[in-house]
Amino acid sequence: MPRPIRSLTTALLLVTIALPATAQSPSPGVPPAPGSPLPAASPSPAAPAIDPTAMLVWTRLDIDGPPAREDHTLTVDGTGTAAWLFGGRDGDRALGDLWRLDLATDTWQRMDPPGERPAKRFGHAAVWLPSMGLVLFGGQAGSTFFDDLWAFDPVAGTWTELPGDGRRPEARYGTCATVGPDGRLWVSHGFTSSGRFGDTRAWDPASGRWTRETPAEGSAPVERCLHDCLWSPDGRLLLYGGQTTGVASLGDLWALDPVSRQWRALPAPEPGERRLYALASDGSVAWLFGGTDGRDRPLDDLWRWDLLTLEWERLTLPAEAARPAARSGSTLITDPARGRLLLFGGQDRDGRLGDVWVLSGEVPVPPGA
Repeated sequence: MPRPIRSLTTALLLVTIALPATAQSPSPGVPPAPGSPLPAASPSPAAPAIDPTAMLVWTRLDIDGPPAREDHTLTVDGTGTAAWLFGGRDGDRALGDLWRLDLATDTWQRMDPPGERPAKRFGHAAVWLPSMGLVLFGGQAGSTFFDDLWAFDPVAGTWTELPGDGRRPEARYGTCATVGPDGRLWVSHGFTSSGRFGDTRAWDPASGRWTRETPAEGSAPVERCLHDCLWSPDGRLLLYGGQTTGVASLGDLWALDPVSRQWRALPAPEPGERRLYALASDGSVAWLFGGTDGRDRPLDDLWRWDLLTLEWERLTLPAEAARPAARSGSTLITDPARGRLLLFGGQDRDGRLGDVWVLSGEVPVPPGA
């Protein structure tokens, strides 16, 4: 079976969208009680989690939590009070555990839901959907690839397999996933033992049906995996990087207009060729950390991406400052309520990682203030 170079999935975009306004928010640091309504989401932040004028600082959290892994997902819930980790892998061993990270107290809690649950897997996609909770798609375990959809309801504390009628994507891992402005789950590209994909599909939570959104003609991104995608503020699906046959890491950027259903190649982004990077969206700003370059080297660079102008800024820290090791297959989330980002896990040259790093900003005080 052909396998991509070094690693088998992508860090996934973690999307937060609003839940019904009638729901009540739980107390900080406390999971919702069984039988209560799903918590209401906080509105999208008007400003980035970290002030763009701030001096950036990485800090490692000394907390007990999940074992080391890569190719997992870490997804912020609708309130912004917790993040949910599922699966991943440690070497060739697929994982299927579920953990809750309380963002107010920085504590992990392992969850053990009763009943049916998703099979162990890595390279899957995860998003947060209103009224459903954590939703997973696809992934891989050994020689098995998945095309299933599962939802974890944090109120009921149970998993449910969701219907996937219509033009269901072929089983795959290393796809990208994001929630569109239309409220649907969009996935694009990916890989199985039979090769890579270049299609784009969308799943409607209301009908439980998949539709094919791949343009019928025109230029399009080459088949790939180990990339990521997100929505721009003007309603375009942006897709960056990854890996394709014979190319260790790609450095291209594409935009899909969902109305005209046409892909357009955009200028190559400054971060260059990379796969398995960690990406998180924060309103009109996105943040990117690490990945693996075209020479198979793990990276430790940090970038801020303006989604309005599509301009990139590389963020530098003093040489002596603490920072995460270069890595791929990690996850990055934003925590606007506390003005920070969190990075978890991945793989460096020595193996899997289980560390948690916080990126925060210290705003300089003007002289004489």
